Parts: sequence; structure tokens; C-alpha cells
Amino acid sequence: MMQADLVVRARGGDVDAFSSLTAARTTRLVAAARLILRDDDQAADAVQDALLRAWLDLRALRDPDRFDAWLHRLLVRACYRAARRGRGRAAVELKLGSAGGPTTPDAQHEVATRDQLDRGFRRLSPEQRSVIVLHHYVGLSLSDAAEVLGIPVGTFHSRLNRAKAAMRAALEADDRSPIGVAEVAR
Repeated sequence: MMQADLVVRARGGDVDAFSSLTAARTTRLVAAARLILRDDDQAADAVQDALLRAWLDLRALRDPDRFDAWLHRLLVRACYRAARRGRGRAAVELKLGSAGGPTTPDAQHEVATRDQLDRGFRRLSPEQRSVIVLHHYVGLSLSDAAEVLGIPVGTFHSRLNRAKAAMRAALEADDRSPIGVAEVAR
């Protein structure tokens, strides 16, 4: 396996091998961190923290074939640390349609649905977002996602169910209340 060879070379101190390993993964790591943290700056810091820890702790990785799961574990932990640091309230970016924006009812409905999901997702804790991101966005199986978090599969499954229930509750609460200044400030 090419990846295993790169991991072995990187463990030996080969910076180019480590760069090759991480370059192909950085975009997905940043996207996952953004989904967990809901803040671009914190996400970039978390990815940088995870990559630095990966470089410093690479010798501790026992199985080179588990590099991806190990790297995601480092990322999730870095996201948790960033969330605890909580640099204050995150700015909310509102994307307003331009004159050439969606004009069909279907496109408008799609934008409204995406906005509603984003607001509901923002209400979840970083821990709740991380289980949803690992399983539904990163596409890890229940067992792989549980391994990333270092928990039993049954525990991951129950956390995923609770996160989905919290998301449903957030969406239902959003449907019941008009969007006001307090909603946008979250």
C-alpha cells in the first residue's frame, strides 16, 4: 500500500512523505472542522493543531493502515479544544442572494431548507456535531467513527441517535419561533 509506505517514511522523519499524506486530506479535514466548530478561524486552527500533533506523535501510530482514523481522532480532539477555548461569539455570515440568484420556487425552497438545517446544526454542541459529521459527512462506518472517538460502537450509536434527536428538536423549535435578533446572534 502506498499510504502505509508514506506513513512509515514519515515516521522516519521524511517531511515530504508527511506532506504527501496530509495534502490529500487537508480539504476534507478543514470541511469537517468547519462543520463541527461552525467557525472558519477556529476550524483552521484546529486542523493546524491536529496536523502538528500528527507530525509530533506519528511514531505513536502503531498501524500505518489506520492513519486516516487516527488523523480524524486528532482532528476531533483539536475541535473540542478549540470549542472549549471559545474565542467569544462566532460571527454569523448571512448569504444574501443577488439579482441573478435563485428565482424558481424549487431553488428558493432548497436555499431555505439549507438555511434551516444550518441554523439547527449550529444549535448542537461540538460533540453532537462531531458524531454527525464523522458518520454522515466524512462517511465513516459506525465502528470506524467509534474508533476515531475512542468509544464503543454502541456508545457511538446512542450518541448519534441523541445528536439526531437534538437536531430534530432544534429544527422543530426553529419552526415554532420567528427568526429574530436572538436567533441570528447564536
